[in-house]
Amino acid sequence: MSLVFSLFSCDKNPTVSTDTDTVTDIDGNVYNTVKIGNQWWMAENLRVTHYRNNDPIPQVIENTSWNNLNTGAFCIYGNDDSNVDIYGNLYNFYAVNDDRNIAPDGWHVAKAVDWNMLVTFLGGTDVAGGSIKEAGTTHWWSPNNGATNESGFTALPGGYRNAVGTYLALGVAGIWWTSTSFDIDNASTWHLDYMYFWILHTTTDKQEGISIRCVKD
Repeated sequence: MSLVFSLFSCDKNPTVSTDTDTVTDIDGNVYNTVKIGNQWWMAENLRVTHYRNNDPIPQVIENTSWNNLNTGAFCIYGNDDSNVDIYGNLYNFYAVNDDRNIAPDGWHVAKAVDWNMLVTFLGGTDVAGGSIKEAGTTHWWSPNNGATNESGFTALPGGYRNAVGTYLALGVAGIWWTSTSFDIDNASTWHLDYMYFWILHTTTDKQEGISIRCVKD
């Protein structure tokens, strides 16, 4: 996983909408949603196990199988089902980019431009992480610096699964795919950390398993 420092930084204190709603995926999972600026975002990480056409997304548990994938799959942090309701599933980029569509009808996996709009509206990369992260230390490790969740995005530290299958950083970091490919091996992602106010624009190996947020079309 590599870090790419974004240029989206500005100085302002946005007034965040308190509008909320819900959206339901193909499996019947209901997600809280929130309007931030002019965008409607899921306020929870995706946990769907089927594409929009009802084809299953394979759950891959074994490490060697995960490492050899070049097609869509998901996993659950630590292979512990109790993590799903809190943190959602972790998906590789091939699931994000599958033509069968992983997002609920009327929604899409957030593109790089969607994240750029969100971060810019919330004051730029230097400070937006605080208003995006869930406040407190119920899920984030202490000190969870700067976390206010002013935006209502309620970002959680779901960690990730690396390309060789190891689960890492639960409670420490939240990382989210965009649907935007960076190069043949990596895609554009965004990264939050328990120690910092910032949010970083990163790139991540397409074989890794990380979280997904969707935006309304």
